[in-house]
Amino acid sequence: MENMYNLLQIGLTEGEAKVYLALSELGTSTVGPIVKKAHVAYSNIYDILQRLIDKGIVSFIVKSKTKHFQAVSPANLLEYLEKKETEIQEQKTALHNALPQLEQLQQLTPQQEAEIFLGERGFKTAYSKLFQHGMKYENNFFYIHKKRYAEKSDRVYFNILDLHKGTPQRGVVNKFAEKAEYFKHVPEVPARYVDIPLPGNLDVCYDRVLFICWEEPFTCVLIHSMDLANNFRTYFDAMWELGKPLNP
Repeated sequence: MENMYNLLQIGLTEGEAKVYLALSELGTSTVGPIVKKAHVAYSNIYDILQRLIDKGIVSFIVKSKTKHFQAVSPANLLEYLEKKETEIQEQKTALHNALPQLEQLQQLTPQQEAEIFLGERGFKTAYSKLFQHGMKYENNFFYIHKKRYAEKSDRVYFNILDLHKGTPQRGVVNKFAEKAEYFKHVPEVPARYVDIPLPGNLDVCYDRVLFICWEEPFTCVLIHSMDLANNFRTYFDAMWELGKPLNP
């Protein structure tokens, strides 16, 4: 059992390990005894043996037109690992060389995906993803203050103050937002109010838009889409120009 585990650890499949161990006990053997000893399907034995031959840890000779297989010295297992290590290093080098082109290609292809988060813990997770780029990009938000969820919104916004650090922000809100405890205690967040309807409670940061529904079940939807983010950012800038300073 320990030998089987060790062979699996170096990358052999279960079938390959069983056949190698069977050959180690049998010595030189034809296919029939190997199948019986290793407890593998006869339909798979030739494929398994060929893979072991390709790895350099099984060889064969032909006697009377019949192949006789044998396990090579266990020392060849070390050689197999060294060859595998060399191949992995070559693959890592090739990937390292290709990364700049792959990343450039990904940037040319807009990514779009959506995630849903529930509850206050989910709210914090959503914001950590929204601010993934840190202080590199400004966060623009729309906030509609309503009495029925004012206590909840103040609580959860205060709970994510640590996530805001280093991220520049501006907000467009309704006039009632001057009653929000959050804006009274965090005056460094620039906010302007407008008297026209806002699209909802949402944040826009770089290529992500976070929609917030304060009603139960408390839900956040984070959409990763540069096109959608740019559209809302354009609208935000227009509302910002129309807005008046908020004086909580």
